[in-house]
Amino acid sequence: MHKAGYVNIIGNPNVGKSTLMNAFVGEKLSIITSKAQTTRHRILGIVNGDNFQAVFSDTPGVIKPAYQLQNSMMDFVKNAFEDADVLIYMIEIGEKALKDPQFFKKITATIRPVLLVINKIDTADQAKLETQVDYWKEQVPNAEVWCISATEKFQISELFDRIVALLPSNPPYFPKDQLTDKPERFFVNENIREKILLNYSKEIPYAVEIETESFEETPTLIRIRSNIMVERSTQKGIIIGHKGAALKKVGMQARKDLEAFFGKQVHIELYVKVNKDWRSNIQQLKRFGYHQK
Repeated sequence: MHKAGYVNIIGNPNVGKSTLMNAFVGEKLSIITSKAQTTRHRILGIVNGDNFQAVFSDTPGVIKPAYQLQNSMMDFVKNAFEDADVLIYMIEIGEKALKDPQFFKKITATIRPVLLVINKIDTADQAKLETQVDYWKEQVPNAEVWCISATEKFQISELFDRIVALLPSNPPYFPKDQLTDKPERFFVNENIREKILLNYSKEIPYAVEIETESFEETPTLIRIRSNIMVERSTQKGIIIGHKGAALKKVGMQARKDLEAFFGKQVHIELYVKVNKDWRSNIQQLKRFGYHQK
């Protein structure tokens, strides 16, 4: 008997969803920073065994949308809820509720298996952890409660085994050698965006989108040309920095990570362009892969 299913990870921003999926998959598919709204897309990570295929789905953190991009991000979350075979509702120590009460009600009412995963337990003492477990058992009585540390990989293998046990009987959805549903350019874009999140503050990272114009691969080298889109000319100047130093730093950091990811030498060229108010422009959002319903 073969088992296969979608295992979708949902929660507030900054609870460690991306860290957990990367730990399950064994590859850095989702970018990770300390800033909220790091994940914008729904990213699949596919794990195969002899008799199972677990399709993990990392989604944006649940927020109350303030502009069109965030509406699109929440569409990814809602779709992930609808097609889940196993739902992971991930929280961290100290959280009390999901930021969308209506969505929380859907989680507590669903008949599909729910694993409520309390992350970052290495930051709490035993008494606080026990209080949290009791609280969440009462809040989500239809869920199994698991206590983990995604960064320390504590209880990750045990949680993974439980997920596999809950998968329904299905043939594989994807070829056995496929790791994700995203193309190579997507990971180039996300890697560059991660470096911007790490190197710039305030509104700059949230006003940025990446578009890779060319990706040319030979047996030993990948040549990449990518555009960093910003909303205003003042943001363009900040991204570039004095004599181009800030942009050069982003390029060097991205090249190092991408060489490790692709396993070969990478040459990357970065350009900064103004795309006015792209976060509120439905046509531009479609262009960047934020599909509208």
